[in-house]
Amino acid sequence: MRIATWNVNSVKQRLEHLLRFLKEEAPDVVCLQELKCQEDAFPRLELDGTGYNIALCGQKSFNGVAILSKRPLEDIRLRLPGDDDDGQARFVEALVPGKKGAARIAAIYLPNGNPAPSEKYSYKLAWMDRLHAHARTRLAEEEPFVIAGDFNVIPEPKDAARPELWVNDALFLPQTREKFRGLLNLGLYDALRSTTDATGLYTFWDYQAGAWQKNNGIRIDHLLLSPQAADRLRSVTIVKRTRAWDKPSDHVPVMAEFDL
Repeated sequence: MRIATWNVNSVKQRLEHLLRFLKEEAPDVVCLQELKCQEDAFPRLELDGTGYNIALCGQKSFNGVAILSKRPLEDIRLRLPGDDDDGQARFVEALVPGKKGAARIAAIYLPNGNPAPSEKYSYKLAWMDRLHAHARTRLAEEEPFVIAGDFNVIPEPKDAARPELWVNDALFLPQTREKFRGLLNLGLYDALRSTTDATGLYTFWDYQAGAWQKNNGIRIDHLLLSPQAADRLRSVTIVKRTRAWDKPSDHVPVMAEFDL
């Protein structure tokens, strides 16, 4: 089972890219973020015929997450537990059956949080606390579980080409990184770092100041795995070439392959 995550930065603007990616890489599951559309505006018709089932949580002009799966999606959840008043579309979760058992997959778009300190940063930290509580519940079920998405977290200095530029940013503040480590301390595994300790591995390059051309990137798109999923992990690939496509997303897909 190949599971990918990709912040497409507007699914309607990047539809041709998405269709190309699905054709070239043929992932079994794709977690999408920043759809920037409501459910009724999602391009279901254009995706019809690709063979993917869809679960999504949309929001007009902002946020929005989806799971695309070649297999049927079961037990779908559209909101992160912990705050019934939170109307932002940042979480969708589903159970995906495989040949060797099912995997529960959550697609998330964690808040950016800038500027910090601010209400936006407080919301980011509170959202991370809710994710921590949900992950703890899922880990207790001892099943293959994957949290995939744009975490808006630079975990370590080696995950940025120029970490000194990010010291005051909500993505790299000590409190942000501490809460990310709290997820790992629960027993989750960073899929990429389970396979390599190499530097220079990024998933986001800003549109400004020639960041892509200079490889001035950061790694903020992650797949976190329960022990049962980590035991089945075969490989992780950053599909970097999509950043060089015409009018690309500023993020690129990250794809992990599992023995499922």
